[in-house]
Amino acid sequence: MFGSKILEEVSAKIGETIANSPAKDMEKNVKAMLGSAFNKMDLVTREEFDIQQQVLIKTRTKLAELEARLAKLENPQETSGGSENGTEAV
Repeated sequence: MFGSKILEEVSAKIGETIANSPAKDMEKNVKAMLGSAFNKMDLVTREEFDIQQQVLIKTRTKLAELEARLAKLENPQETSGGSENGTEAV
C-alpha cells in the first residue's frame, strides 16, 4: 500500500511537470498543425469509408446477379437443353 501511494504521487508530479512544460505546448502546436493539414486534404472519416465499402459490396453482388441473368437470356438453348433452332431431332 505504501508503494502504491508513492507511485500515485510520482505519477501526479510527472503529470503536473509535463502539463506546465514546453512539451505540452509543443504537443498542442503539433496537433493543431496536423489538424490543419488534414482539413486541407480531401479525406473521409472511417464511418464514411465503411458506408461506401458496404455500398460497393452490394453493387458488386447485384452486378454479378445481373451478369448471370443476362448470360441466361443471351443463351436460352443452353438452359433449355434443346437444339440450336429450338426443335428437337426426330
